[in-house]
Amino acid sequence: MTMKNPPNTYTYQLGIRPNWLQFLLLIAVNGCVGGMVGLERAVVPLLGEREFGLSGRHATLSFIVAFGICKAIANSLAGKLNDRFGRRPVLLLGWLIALPVPVLLAFAQSWNEVIGANALLGLSQGLAWSTTVVMKIDIAGPQQRGLAMGLNEFAGYTAVAASATATGWMAEKTGFRLALLYLGLGIAGIGLLLSFFAKETRGFSALESALNATSAEKGKSGQSFWKNPNLFAATQAGFFNNLNDGMAWGLFPLLFASQGWSIQAIGLFSAIVPATWGIGQLATGPLSDRLGRKVFIVYGMWVQAFGIVLIALVAGLLPVISGNFFIGLGTAMVYPTLLAAIADNTSPSWRASAVGIYRFWRDLGYAIGALVSGVVADRFGINTAVLVVGALTFTSGSLVALQFEEKSRG
Repeated sequence: MTMKNPPNTYTYQLGIRPNWLQFLLLIAVNGCVGGMVGLERAVVPLLGEREFGLSGRHATLSFIVAFGICKAIANSLAGKLNDRFGRRPVLLLGWLIALPVPVLLAFAQSWNEVIGANALLGLSQGLAWSTTVVMKIDIAGPQQRGLAMGLNEFAGYTAVAASATATGWMAEKTGFRLALLYLGLGIAGIGLLLSFFAKETRGFSALESALNATSAEKGKSGQSFWKNPNLFAATQAGFFNNLNDGMAWGLFPLLFASQGWSIQAIGLFSAIVPATWGIGQLATGPLSDRLGRKVFIVYGMWVQAFGIVLIALVAGLLPVISGNFFIGLGTAMVYPTLLAAIADNTSPSWRASAVGIYRFWRDLGYAIGALVSGVVADRFGINTAVLVVGALTFTSGSLVALQFEEKSRG
């Protein structure tokens, strides 16, 4: 079915297939968004330790705290801005904020400048990634949300993996700063250019509202976000998922370096999680459309916890590779499914804002994870900090098992 597009003459038809070109463009855009954060995955913790002389783990991880807080705030703003001004302007704004980040990182003279660059990166990520999520949800319609989120997160996190690998390799050859500068400017420039060709997608949301008779009911039952048990369960799972990722981002490069691994090897290790995470979502997203959201969320959190504990307790190449693989696999089970679950339990009329609320709390997990794990690592050691985060991740999955109820996706 089609309808006249409110803002322009573009014809709206729900589904990925009739909008494949626009959908493919948005996948490419989100790949660039992921590439920007992948730049830092292996390099920046080592930059703090080796070039700025940081010894305290909580001080080293402060850049992730700044990133997580600013990304969380931007996620919340992105939802409201998307509903008020449209998706495309917010996407472009996100990329404009990203452009100076590689330059600031490359020429930083103090750790505070690195923290400032990461604050900008967090704002950019929150605006751009949240907007690509909402745009794909708009296009896909209720029957293909899991598939849409799987493809979206596949693009983002395989790009994180590729960028982390490339930055680790290039840093070995040219040093940390030039690797960040050249790769960062290239990724940001391509992302901004592609975003100029993105079309506004609010009309898809309006069409779904017109076609879906249950939208009004969802709107009434979900207006108080935290009174909806499914939204609460999904949001806390997202928070603890990113809490453990904030820990891994900040502590794993330091842990692996202390075991004698080279920067290039650490880059490869750091790529295992986002690579497995990204590729796995091609299966888990659409499977959650068929099998339901709960099973993927619960077991995904538990699989992550297993991988985290394995790395904490067993040293050596095989445990490092296996642990990172299990973390990535568990995250692949959880990530697109949680976004789809948020969409299942909200009305199209306020879904962008609901996604913003969810992503605010989810990405605040980066900051809390870096802060908590850094403090624990300073006092009790890195391995203990990793174990604590693994236990929290397992507990979060158990809460979903007790509270979450499947909903019809109409």
